[in-house]
Amino acid sequence: MKIAIHAFDQMSLFHLSVPTTVFTEVRQLGLDTSWTTAVWSTQPQVTTAEGMTLDHLRGPDAALEADLLVFPSWHSDLRPADPEVSTAIHEAAGRGAGLAGLCLGAFPLAGSGLLDGRTVVTHWSAAEQMATSHPAVVVNADAIYIDHGDVLTSAGTASAIDACLHIVRRELGSEAASTLARHLVVAPHREGGQAQYISRPVPEPDGVGQLGDTIDWALGRLDQRITVDAMATHARMSRRNFTRRFTEFTGSSPARWLTTRRLDESRRLLERSTLSIDSIATRSGFGSVVTFRQRFADAYGTTPTSYRRRFAMD
Repeated sequence: MKIAIHAFDQMSLFHLSVPTTVFTEVRQLGLDTSWTTAVWSTQPQVTTAEGMTLDHLRGPDAALEADLLVFPSWHSDLRPADPEVSTAIHEAAGRGAGLAGLCLGAFPLAGSGLLDGRTVVTHWSAAEQMATSHPAVVVNADAIYIDHGDVLTSAGTASAIDACLHIVRRELGSEAASTLARHLVVAPHREGGQAQYISRPVPEPDGVGQLGDTIDWALGRLDQRITVDAMATHARMSRRNFTRRFTEFTGSSPARWLTTRRLDESRRLLERSTLSIDSIATRSGFGSVVTFRQRFADAYGTTPTSYRRRFAMD
């Protein structure tokens, strides 16, 4: 896959480094040696917000041959895209290439009209401006990334790492994404619908250990019937208090977290084992294979069998 990452004058070096690092590591780790990454601009050189000059950049031709066009950020004044950038966006969409707008990089994509009628996320501080400037899009100010298949947008800063890992997972499977996440020393999977931030991001000191122990306990019993009440009992909390604290700690409700972890386990088994679909449904903790297939299709837009055919390890 050819990936073209857009750069512009006075952009943050961090924003540029996130997709560049994640996608370059795919090739360097041997996860897929066909992946190539190019940084392009409409200018021959750019100076980052930190004062570093980047030259020998590719021109718009890199965008015209890319399979994935990434906008890691955008100008702080949120200006409309210039004609060359707009042309690159529309040309990419026209030939079926993927588009990703990370953080403020959602703005040029929304400005192209390609997201009209669809849900968009950007940095929470710019969500109101997005809604005002682009009334045809639906702004979700809470999610960390939203993937429509052809176009992905993400929230700010570190959320771009989650979005890029999601792209790797979507294209190469969960095992490849987990390997990459371990190498980068970041969390292997955060859901796109998880909150960008929470009002109390750090639980009380006496709650971290309790919740951590309960999370470990649940992860070791995914093949068993685990209820929110059972998790609350293990944490020695009331159901109401546990649910509140768990959501504050993880950004997800206990029930949703459990379903996601079960789906993660099912993907791992589909990729790494020859177990039957029925056995995988049981080992992942789903009550029936029908429920498993429905949840899997809702989450990933494909069947377990098709997923295995695409991502099974040799």
